[in-house]
Amino acid sequence: MDRPTALVPRHYIAIGGRGPEDVVADSHGRVITGVEDGRILRIDGLTDPSATLVEVLAETGGRPLGLELLPENALLVCDAERGLLRVGLDDGVVRVLADSLAGERLRFCSNVVALSDGSVCFTVSSRRYPLEQWIGDLVEHTGTGRLLRLAPGSDTPQVLLEGLQFANGLASSGDESFLVVAETGAYRLTRYWLAGPKAGRSEPFVEDLPGMPDNLWRGGTDGLIRVALAGPRVPPLDLLHRGTPTLRRAAASVAVRAPFRPTGTIGVLAVDDQGNVVQHLARRRSGFRMVTAVCEAAGHLVLGSLRERGVAVCEAPAPK
Repeated sequence: MDRPTALVPRHYIAIGGRGPEDVVADSHGRVITGVEDGRILRIDGLTDPSATLVEVLAETGGRPLGLELLPENALLVCDAERGLLRVGLDDGVVRVLADSLAGERLRFCSNVVALSDGSVCFTVSSRRYPLEQWIGDLVEHTGTGRLLRLAPGSDTPQVLLEGLQFANGLASSGDESFLVVAETGAYRLTRYWLAGPKAGRSEPFVEDLPGMPDNLWRGGTDGLIRVALAGPRVPPLDLLHRGTPTLRRAAASVAVRAPFRPTGTIGVLAVDDQGNVVQHLARRRSGFRMVTAVCEAAGHLVLGSLRERGVAVCEAPAPK
């Protein structure tokens, strides 16, 4: 992987809420995000912080994470407390599409993609730890993440792939022949084939990433998948992952009780459909920390974070 180029911040926009974990851009250059108290917000006027308008579109009653815009002015929401939701952006009506599987509550839905056949695919990061204890899953290395599919008209998801190390961001290829899943705990992107001779099988897509991949976004004019890196690699954690399950479980029980302070190293990758990393942007000693999402809007890169109280607007990289 080439040496990274600088991720250049332009300005910060406070949004009146904590934790814009995912950010997606609409066709008007506005950004939609969800915050800790359950509100879905729309941010307009990204290029001028003094004129930015933040509008409340809906309230999920839970904790919204991954988002996916639908053509009919609606939004798919992975809610860590309520499951997979559909939100009307005109009327704010929230409808639960799926909240359990085989009697087990979907406690940690993470990211979602709508396909052209009407099906919806989404990830569950952990079957053992809830969102507020996310670090426990990364430390214990449970491998309980899942990729699920909800068929049109169904309220019962089917399992496409399981055994994932903290399944997180999700994106489809340009032709929808495969999905790309971010495995945060394994520093990799995994491909799951939807069509063709390998349909139903998975394989590594991009491995040995320089940091922990979080949300994925596809929607720019270059056809690339943007990958948010929530933090750098942690060598002691890599060493712990080679330890026994008992050791990892004990370490996780300590980690969920300890205060967590993210590092100042953040990054964004751009990946093509052949699995090539074509852009790597990074910034050290950043004041905006734990970047969990990235999208392109109004000619800029917009960053979201699980911890910050706003979004960061950065300079868009030159095309390669």
